[in-house]
Amino acid sequence: MSTPSIPFQTTEWETLDPTFHAGETGMAEWRTKEFGDLRIRMVDYSDNYKADHWCEKGHIVFCVEGEVLTELSDGRSFRLKKGMSYTVSDALSSHRSTTQKKARLFIIDGGFLGIGTAPVLPVSA
Repeated sequence: MSTPSIPFQTTEWETLDPTFHAGETGMAEWRTKEFGDLRIRMVDYSDNYKADHWCEKGHIVFCVEGEVLTELSDGRSFRLKKGMSYTVSDALSSHRSTTQKKARLFIIDGGFLGIGTAPVLPVSA
């Protein structure tokens, strides 16, 4: 599936119907817009949320509020604070999120993050 052309539009996230996703502990509330294989979400995590799986999907993630600890299956972990982001392609780093307090993330994913779909760009500091 490909991403269709998207005309200019605004999104009032609070007006979108949420879906609820139970973690190993806590809950994630997603408000989602989809355009072909492009998915854009505002995700609210409850206190003491822990994902119930290791995710293989690629994402562009921006922390809007709070803090999220992102664990990688290789044992590394990264604390994402308000104003920080991370980017990962599909199948490159199994990851899962945990929170102590409520947090909000803005997440973009889709086919464009698949391995081999775009040139690898150099990492900048």
